[in-house]
Amino acid sequence: MLLTAHRGESYIAPENTLAALQLAWDWGAVSVELDVHMSRDGRIMVSHDGTTGRAAGVDLVIKDTDSSELRKLDVGRWKGEQYAGEKMPFLEEALEQIPPGEARLLLEIKCGVEALPAIRDILDASGKRSQVISISFGLDVVTESKKMMPDLETLLIRSYSKDPQTGEKLPYSKDLIQTALDANLDGLNLQYHTMTQQYADAVRDAGLILWTWTSNDPEITKQQIPFGTFRFGTDRRKWMAEQLAGFDVR
Repeated sequence: MLLTAHRGESYIAPENTLAALQLAWDWGAVSVELDVHMSRDGRIMVSHDGTTGRAAGVDLVIKDTDSSELRKLDVGRWKGEQYAGEKMPFLEEALEQIPPGEARLLLEIKCGVEALPAIRDILDASGKRSQVISISFGLDVVTESKKMMPDLETLLIRSYSKDPQTGEKLPYSKDLIQTALDANLDGLNLQYHTMTQQYADAVRDAGLILWTWTSNDPEITKQQIPFGTFRFGTDRRKWMAEQLAGFDVR
């Protein structure tokens, strides 16, 4: 079972920074996830939010700001003084950190298809394209990503939905499986809360890969291990692996 370090070791270090990503690799992660947006001048920036206020305390819109201005921001101090001075990474820098071999980087594309040519060129130049998995909530993004880079494992992300009247979490629809198949995708990356054995089996029976996100509760993760998803996202990868001692976890 693979535990993916969600935004790096983001419980310890500031999310989506080189410090958090490197810490995950140093602590034995086999897969690490990050998020990207495109700046006004066409650079691919590592950030979950499309704005900088939460991480930097200065509220800029990434797509409307040049990378040179974004790089002046301190996106680490909010997590602790030891991380003061952390810059918003370029995708190129994050790719350089990936260890050789079986290590995989889940690249969540938070912007639109306009960023795909730049992402493709960066992956090609890095020499690590084979170690990257493309993921997005945007069906248009993953569809076009798969057409542009057919060799990349490509996953559609979805969160659970709620009943508009009761607020109850709803199970995933089988239509989602067909959507992934129609787009020639490799699999789905789904929020774990409403995952069931039956649905996990249906995804695999369709020939698709299943990842789930983002569980920080080892008891819930233990309950879902029998589902056979084998790929869980967590903010506390090293700690979670320790809590799952006795299971085949990496």
